[in-house]
Amino acid sequence: MPTQDDVLGYFNTLSNWGRWGDDDELGTLNHITDDVRLAAARAVRHGRSVSCAWEVAVPEDMERSTTTCPCAADMPGAEDMPVPGFRNDRRWGFSSERLGITFHGNTLTHVDSPCHIFWDGTMYNGRSHSLVDAATGSAWATVTAAANGIITRGVLLDIARVRDVPWLEPGQGVFPDDLEEAERRQGVRVRSGDAVLLRTGYGRVRHEAGAAGGFTQAGWHASCLPWLHEREVALIGADTPQDVQPSGYEDVLMPVHAVSLVAMGLWLLDNCDLEVCARTAAELGQWDFHLAVAPVRFAGTSGSPVNPIATF
Repeated sequence: MPTQDDVLGYFNTLSNWGRWGDDDELGTLNHITDDVRLAAARAVRHGRSVSCAWEVAVPEDMERSTTTCPCAADMPGAEDMPVPGFRNDRRWGFSSERLGITFHGNTLTHVDSPCHIFWDGTMYNGRSHSLVDAATGSAWATVTAAANGIITRGVLLDIARVRDVPWLEPGQGVFPDDLEEAERRQGVRVRSGDAVLLRTGYGRVRHEAGAAGGFTQAGWHASCLPWLHEREVALIGADTPQDVQPSGYEDVLMPVHAVSLVAMGLWLLDNCDLEVCARTAAELGQWDFHLAVAPVRFAGTSGSPVNPIATF
């Protein structure tokens, strides 16, 4: 078990600052080369696609800001609209939404870009947190750095299945030995440029009992960080917000978030729903797949809600 000093040392020993140049904002997404994408395409052997995201539902205590107009004639003031077709055509209709989303947290499936977390006032590749402005957003390492999408081979490591439990209990961490045992049992090996999706079984809990409150959860233990760095993983995801909580370190609340985003430039995929993906993988006997993650190009933002698609 790494000590707290060991974990704090990861900010130096696992750092990718300058590895791909001083102006790099992609971080570990640089591991996804053209050859890696071609190999990901070859992982499609059955043609079956599944979503790894939760449906975005409106909380019961909020009003859904959706207006549906059954036909143009029912629209107040339609006859005064400047486009002649709108005034004359009384058969068409439309629906429209105004959306407001706070995606960071432990509910919505979303991707974190490197500017999401600071450590000692610093972001990935040594940039100051002063580059983040309340009016304009971040000028560094935002989600738009991944505008071309995150297209790579995904590997699902089903730790609940490996431990022969329906789910990991809140506060239980996942360690490197768990990752390698999952590789052995599932007949797959994580390689450079892969996205690794971690199933703790929390998705099953959430389907059966609803989302849990509080800040105690299963997830990656900080001891996995050197393993992820050595394997040159491009993206990690989980069916929780990544870090096991409590982390076990008094002075590092969320070491996986902090070291990954700030030191490694390792992008995170939080709050996946991996239940269908896991059932499909078990049915087909295939634990790797083509993974497509397409963040919305929100300028200056530290992430985006996403719908990751795994194709077997």
